[in-house]
Amino acid sequence: MRLSLSKVAPDAWREMGAKGEPEARAEKPEPQPEPEPQPEASAERPSLRPPGRKGSWAAVRETPCHTDCPEAPVSRALGGLGREVGSQPCVSLPVPVLLTAALGTGLRYLPSDTEGNLEEQCTPMGSPAKAERRFVQGRFTANHSHGFSNSWKSTGVNFVSTLVVSGTASLLQQEILEEISTLDTVVQDLYVAEENGTQIGYDGVCAEHQGACVPSTPLLSPIYPAGTIGGTFLGKRMGRNQLLVKAKAMRLLYYLKTEDVKDNELSKMWLIHFLNQSTNIEKRILMVYFTSLSRQLEFEATSMTVIPLFHVAYLLIILFAITSCYRYDCVQNKIWAAAFGVISVALAVVSGFGLMLYIGVPFVTIVANSPFLILSVGVDDMLIMISAWQKTSAKDSMSQRLSTVYSKVAVSITFTTISNVLASSIQGL
Repeated sequence: MRLSLSKVAPDAWREMGAKGEPEARAEKPEPQPEPEPQPEASAERPSLRPPGRKGSWAAVRETPCHTDCPEAPVSRALGGLGREVGSQPCVSLPVPVLLTAALGTGLRYLPSDTEGNLEEQCTPMGSPAKAERRFVQGRFTANHSHGFSNSWKSTGVNFVSTLVVSGTASLLQQEILEEISTLDTVVQDLYVAEENGTQIGYDGVCAEHQGACVPSTPLLSPIYPAGTIGGTFLGKRMGRNQLLVKAKAMRLLYYLKTEDVKDNELSKMWLIHFLNQSTNIEKRILMVYFTSLSRQLEFEATSMTVIPLFHVAYLLIILFAITSCYRYDCVQNKIWAAAFGVISVALAVVSGFGLMLYIGVPFVTIVANSPFLILSVGVDDMLIMISAWQKTSAKDSMSQRLSTVYSKVAVSITFTTISNVLASSIQGL
């Protein structure tokens, strides 16, 4: 043991010289540690008693503030899931495929043709507008079978609206009015055949007023004394009426029956026949048209044109994912991981649609565009997980690496998915 000269008394050195160094070291007592300096007593002793508590003195321990309360349990749970997936790959791979095959059978409930009522498809079931309509229908009833009036209707009606435009200064010329009258006759002469061969003409599906079809335009009626036409004031007065001086266009409205279910189906059949034959109608004036089914048919046509692009989009996404994950190093190359990641997104689309149809969620036309959104979100999450996998240590086992990826990345993916679900649900409400 080394002793400092400042710590050893002079008598000790003399004693060591008389007895010899070994004996002196043996008899030398162990040095005692110096007592720590005591802090000076303060004038006032600080109180260690917690505020508002009586009793014995106790020190207050401050607990650290944790800000990962929602994240920590989710991270642990997902980390355990990743560990199980990595430790049992023979079970983890076929389970999603079998689950998709089971839920995919729900696609048999997919309707072959969607209903033509866009209002029922794209508006909330308990909306205030529908409640007000039921209130009006319950207190103001009317029979429109023989006394049709569009202003009295609280629901939509089947109709054909054609707009005839003249290339001259005014269409109030005899030859142009005759052409419009001929066009009106051609439209009313159209007929459609039922499955049993019965021919249904315009007079069988038109909305009636006092036993006759509602005229398509007042100007083609023999007598129409009025001061306005369609809310437009006419020219100078001629007695109680006013004179129509000039017009650049004329609208022909053909209202069809909607009250009865069978009449409604026949009216839609006649409308579709009109749309098919409209391009074959010979006319020397410009005519544009719009029907009550035009909007629905456009939605359906858009869906049918989008579905073929869905396959092309998947091929392009697979190509992009493979290109993004390609590496020159064969160990770090993740081409197959990217390809199977896109395939897993396709399995999610099939499973999600099948599950929704199984539990009775109605299919609407606008939902046909949702696979593109699911594809973009799924591929984004897949690329994030591949990036997190490449940052893990290659010396760890597969289960440990998957646990790390799940605990770090899957938490943000989970919360993002929950946010998307909540946002979509609030939008639907």
